[in-house]
Amino acid sequence: MVVAMRAAVREDEATSLVEESYRALKDAIRRNQLLPGYQASEQEIADQLGVSRTPVHEAVIRLQQEGLVQVLPRRGVRICPISPDDIREIYNVVIALEAMAAELLAGMDAKTRAPVLADLTAHTAEMERALKADELDQWATADDAFHASLIAGCGNGRIARLGTTMSDQLHRARIATLRMRPKPKKSAVEHRAILAAIKSGDAEAAHASARAHRVRSRDELLPLLAKHGLSHL
Repeated sequence: MVVAMRAAVREDEATSLVEESYRALKDAIRRNQLLPGYQASEQEIADQLGVSRTPVHEAVIRLQQEGLVQVLPRRGVRICPISPDDIREIYNVVIALEAMAAELLAGMDAKTRAPVLADLTAHTAEMERALKADELDQWATADDAFHASLIAGCGNGRIARLGTTMSDQLHRARIATLRMRPKPKKSAVEHRAILAAIKSGDAEAAHASARAHRVRSRDELLPLLAKHGLSHL
C-alpha cells in the first residue's frame, strides 16, 4: 500500500511537471518569446525552463501535435514558422468555427448561456479599458480571452478543441503585428454586436457578426505580413 501510494505521488509529480513545461513552452511560443524558426535541443529548452529534459520531451510531443513545433531528428526542436498562406488558411478555419460557436450560444436557453455571456462581457469591458489606457498587451490578452471563451462556451467540444489549436497558431501573427496596426478601436464594438445577437437569441445575427469580425481581422492582418516582410512567421 505504501509503495503504491509513493508511486502515485511520483506519477502525479511527473504529470504536473509535464503540464507546467507544456504551458510554459506554449506561452513562450504564443507570445513570440521563442520566435518562429527558433531551433534548440530539448535539453537547451529544459535548461531555459529550469526543469529536466523528460517533461520537456513530453510537452514537445503535445505541441508538435498542435502544430506549434516540429521535432527534427538529431537536430532538436524548431518553432514552426507560419507563412501568410498558413495564416490565411488558419483564419478561414477560425472564421467558420467562431461563427458556428456564436450561433450555438445564441441558440441556448438564457440561463445556460448567461455565465458565458458574463465572461464575454467582462473580457470586452477589459479590452475597452486597456485600449483607453493604451495598454496594448493587456488589450490583446483580453481579446484572446474573449475568443477563447466564445469557443469554449458553445457546448461543442470538437469546436472548442479545434478552435483552441487554430487560435494558438494565429495568436503569434496577431501579436507580431499588434503595434503595426492602427489602434484596434473596432474590435470591442464588434464584440458588443456579437454579444447583443447572442443575448437576444438571434442565431443568424450572431453567426453573421462573429464571421464579419474575424473576416475584417484577417483582411487587416494579411497585408501587414506582406508589407513588413513577416513571411517568416
